[in-house]
Amino acid sequence: MLVEKIMSKTVVTVTMDDTLKMVKQVFENAKFHHLLVIENGKLFGVISDRDLLKSISPFIGTIQEKPHDKFTLNKKAHQIMSRKPISLAPTANVYEAISLFNQHNISCIPIVNAENVPVGIISWRDILKVIEANHNKKLNKTA
Repeated sequence: MLVEKIMSKTVVTVTMDDTLKMVKQVFENAKFHHLLVIENGKLFGVISDRDLLKSISPFIGTIQEKPHDKFTLNKKAHQIMSRKPISLAPTANVYEAISLFNQHNISCIPIVNAENVPVGIISWRDILKVIEANHNKKLNKTA
């Protein structure tokens, strides 16, 4: 099976100079855990929701918040992103993605075209959903 069959085609991106305040707002309004960082339309990095949480003050939005806590929201995306992310082409096999997840400490793989423009993203959860669906189909055929 090709990754383009199971990848999320809705790709949410930020630019290298977007602030962490904006990144935080995107994560708060979405149901995903990774943002792709682009420059001139091409992939340059990935930010996970965990990267964001490690980079901003834990006191933001609490009664303990101080002015310097808010300052952490002024950092730029390029300051916390994972650079040179491992990526795959849409025509890559799902087993290639599984191999990359097993070889590297990553939780998503951007899917890019020949020009390094993001066209999708795949997580290990996407692969597990397919495995579960195939398993359930087999169970229903034998029942």
